[in-house]
Amino acid sequence: MSLKNLKKNKFFKIISNPFVIILLVFLVWILFIDENSYLFHHKALNPEIEKLENDKEYYQTEIKNDRKKIKQLEDPDSLDRFAREKYKMKKEGEEIYIIEYDTLKK
Repeated sequence: MSLKNLKKNKFFKIISNPFVIILLVFLVWILFIDENSYLFHHKALNPEIEKLENDKEYYQTEIKNDRKKIKQLEDPDSLDRFAREKYKMKKEGEEIYIIEYDTLKK
């Protein structure tokens, strides 16, 4: 192929267009060379994405556990027991004795 034939080629005309050349250089710069490149962000953000996905799974299991507890507390007897144990509440005219054990060794 001679140079004249090459210049007549449609593909060569598109590639040799200055705007296309500038666009290609820009894309290479943005994707690979720049400090905010795709490769940099891909490597830096993957561990953070994994951590967030693990947190998401943890919170979803906690939400399930909390829903179970809420469903259990809909029963009045269970609610009464929970209030007595957790918040040391009492019924009117009732006395509560709290026994604490000393855990320090002397």
